[in-house]
Amino acid sequence: MANLKEIRNRIGSVSSTMQITSAMKMVSAAKLKKAQDSIIAMRPYSIKLTELIQSLTSSNSSDADNILSVKREINNILIVAITSNRGLCGAFNSNILKEVQFLIKDKFKSSKVSIMTIGKKGTEFFAKKNLVYSSHDEIYDNLNYENVSSIAQKIMDSFIDGSFDKVILVYNQFKNAATQIIKSEGFLPLENETSDQNSEVNNYIYEPSEELVLKELIPKSLKIQLLKSIKDSIASEHGARMTAMHKATDNATELRDQLKLSYNKARQAAITNEILEIVGGAEALKG
Repeated sequence: MANLKEIRNRIGSVSSTMQITSAMKMVSAAKLKKAQDSIIAMRPYSIKLTELIQSLTSSNSSDADNILSVKREINNILIVAITSNRGLCGAFNSNILKEVQFLIKDKFKSSKVSIMTIGKKGTEFFAKKNLVYSSHDEIYDNLNYENVSSIAQKIMDSFIDGSFDKVILVYNQFKNAATQIIKSEGFLPLENETSDQNSEVNNYIYEPSEELVLKELIPKSLKIQLLKSIKDSIASEHGARMTAMHKATDNATELRDQLKLSYNKARQAAITNEILEIVGGAEALKG
């Protein structure tokens, strides 16, 4: 059994760790509320706009004029992996890395795959495999529509000039604080809606014309889709970190209690030994 000083030091160390994890949990909980409100407010608009664009693209006769909806033979693929800049959030980042590796080794094993990373954890991982096409880890320092637009525009330009035939977003979709859903979402080329969904959207009247609306809205829709994915990932990150820190605090509390019990047992054993030594010495003097 460890001596009393070692156990006392461990109790102090575990207590300090518990204070840190508890503080991180509270910080993540505060950040989660803001991120959750942001993504919940944005998601319906983004989904509806994407549906509208997809339906317009499928119904418009001038698909050939819209190069972003052209489907080519898939030889070069760009995967946009959205991770976080920080750790201590459970399996949040590892799930994304596993999903991207699955896509590379299984689904797109016959194609050349490049990775665009958003988040330092993804950049560090894929840089070792020489798969990083570009990284945009700094986006989290100042997340806004303009900065995300520049990234989305680079992706669109790469698709238009033929550098990539397909672009996929891989990110964690926020469901609740304890649950994140891994999403592999098509970004380019634009997907078409089915005819049943399409008939409902065709009831709209477009001014000045469907072609001009498409020309203006398609780039905006893609930029908003990327922004939504990043905001989804941020909310998921805070939820995952809050849950991970809550579990860590519970584990630290349990470990501290066990150490206190061991400390009390060791102290009691030491006291008992001292009493026995005193009694033994007294008996020896009598003899």
